[in-house]
Amino acid sequence: MLKNLIRDVAKGAGITQVKARAALGIIFNAAERQGSPMAEAVFTKMPGARTLAVNVGEERGAATGVIARLIEQTPGGRRYVAANMISDLHELELGHKEIGKLLPAVAAYLEKTYDMTGFGHLGDLIGTDLSADADIAVAA
Repeated sequence: MLKNLIRDVAKGAGITQVKARAALGIIFNAAERQGSPMAEAVFTKMPGARTLAVNVGEERGAATGVIARLIEQTPGGRRYVAANMISDLHELELGHKEIGKLLPAVAAYLEKTYDMTGFGHLGDLIGTDLSADADIAVAA
């Protein structure tokens, strides 16, 4: 199943399967670190997805401690994880065009394979609601 996702994402984003695997690991790791319900649903349905997230997180030095994970779920922590994720994707030599195609490719696969709907962009996967932070910033 994970191999099929990697293949479909590679095709949909116009990248190699090696890059697609690494990119999925980065995205799933970021989503898991932020406690995304969608990530948990993916991990439950797709064998190997959580392992990929953990392995890529270890390779990239992602935080693993309980306190660090709690911090990553705060508004500032979410921004850090999202920015770090984009940085990691750029290190794979993915441009904005390829990065922009990743999530729709993942969403299409999950809808087709598992009838899972409700995400097609980064915010849906990692569960970040920055609009509330913007309201706070404006009020301050």
